[in-house]
Amino acid sequence: MSLPPSEIPLGAIRFNSDSRKLEYWMGSAWMQIHTFSPNLDGGTRALFAGGYIAPGPCVDTVDFITVESQGNAIDFNNLTATKVGGYGCSDKTRAVYAGGRLSTTPGGSVTNDITFCTISIQNDFVNQSDLTASKAFGTGFSSATRAVFAGLAVPSFDNTIDFTNIQSLGDAVDFGDTAQKNSYAFSTQSPTRGFVIGGLRVNAPDTASYSTIELFTTATTGNGVDFGDITSTRYEGGGGGNATRGIVAGGYGPNYTDRIDFFTLSSSGNATNFGDLSSSNNGTGKYSASSPTRFVIGGGYGASPHYGVTLEYVNIATQGDSADFGDLTQGRRSLGDPHISNGHGGLG
Repeated sequence: MSLPPSEIPLGAIRFNSDSRKLEYWMGSAWMQIHTFSPNLDGGTRALFAGGYIAPGPCVDTVDFITVESQGNAIDFNNLTATKVGGYGCSDKTRAVYAGGRLSTTPGGSVTNDITFCTISIQNDFVNQSDLTASKAFGTGFSSATRAVFAGLAVPSFDNTIDFTNIQSLGDAVDFGDTAQKNSYAFSTQSPTRGFVIGGLRVNAPDTASYSTIELFTTATTGNGVDFGDITSTRYEGGGGGNATRGIVAGGYGPNYTDRIDFFTLSSSGNATNFGDLSSSNNGTGKYSASSPTRFVIGGGYGASPHYGVTLEYVNIATQGDSADFGDLTQGRRSLGDPHISNGHGGLG
C-alpha cells in the first residue's frame, strides 16, 4: 500500500487490505494495532522511566511491571535520551514522558521534548512535540484524554502548568498555575480531577516543604484551589491511587519518612494515615504507579543503600503497611513523581 499524503493526522486508522490488519499513523509510518497482547494478560502495566543510578549518571532505562502480580521489573524499552526528572502521564494505550534533565551535573541541559510510546508494545519512546519551555523536576497527572505537567525546579522554580491531549500530542499550551512555586511535588488523579501535593519550597533548604493538596479540574484550564493537607510537610515521594482514593507515600521533610497517607478524591479534606512503608531508608526520588486495586512504589534515595531497588505495594481499598513486590532492574531515583500505567485513577 502507498504511503499517505502528508496531511493525514497523527493517530489516523486504516485497514491494510494486504495484511488484513488495522494500522495507525504515528507521524512517520503506519504501525499495526495489536488488539491482543500476551504480555498484558488482562492486567495493569506500569512503566518506570529514566532516573539517576549510583554513582550518579542518568539512564534511558524503562522498566515495566504487571501491577496485579508481584515479581521483579523487566526491561521494557528506552527513552529518547538519558533523562531524569521528567513528567510522566498516560491513558489506556499511550505513555507520555515530557521534559527532564539530560545531565547529572548542576546546570546541565534541560529538555522541552514531549515523547511517547505505546504501552502494549516494547518499542522505544519517540519524540513528538514540545512543552511551552524546557523544564524538569515537577509532577504530572492525567485523565483518559489529557496530560498535565505541573511545576518545575530547573531552570528555576515556577508555578506554571502545561497540558496536551494524549492521543494527538500537539505542542503543550498553558493550563494555569499552582498556588505556590514548588518542585518535586506528588500528584494523583481521578477521572475528572488532578491533585498536586506537597513539594519543596522555592529558595528554601531541603527541610522546608509544603503539606498542601491543590485541586484542578482536568477537562478545563485554571489555577489550583485548596483541597486540604497531607499529614506532614514533604516532597519527592510517590503518589497515586484509584478513581476514588489518593495515596501519598514516602518523601523528605525534614527527615526521610516511611509514612503513607490517603484521602478521598471526591470531597475536600485533609489526608489521614494509611500505614507505613517497610523502610524509610530510600524515602525520596520514588517511582510509583497504580491499578484500580493496588499502589506500587519503589526505588529512591536514602540513608542506606543510597539508591534503592526494592518495590513495595499496598491494597488501595484497605489500610495497612506495605508488602514486598519485587525489584527494579537497577537501583535508581527519579527526582520527580512520574507515574505511568494503563490503569491509574484518572482512567476510571
